[in-house]
Amino acid sequence: MKQETIQKIINNPDYQELVKKRGSFSINLSIAMLVIYFAFILTIAFDPSLLATPLSEGSVTTVGIPIGILVIISAFVLTGIYTKRANGEFDDLVARVKDSIKEA
Repeated sequence: MKQETIQKIINNPDYQELVKKRGSFSINLSIAMLVIYFAFILTIAFDPSLLATPLSEGSVTTVGIPIGILVIISAFVLTGIYTKRANGEFDDLVARVKDSIKEA
């Protein structure tokens, strides 16, 4: 790719908007996942009896099992949220950047 084309892309307002939105959205989702994960890990470290509580009287399954599963599911959900936005809003911005470069 020519340096001139690269500079046109970098200076394109749609590209700058894409970089800003995608970056902040990724950081927000990463922070959300880290909060969920570390809350689980810190609960294991500092209050293991909370997660060791049986779900019901006589049950061998503890509260920690469904909470651990929810941590894993939350990763899939956050990935789905990112993918949905990437395939919609972010792809539209990429298309606008491509169109503006083709026109120039």
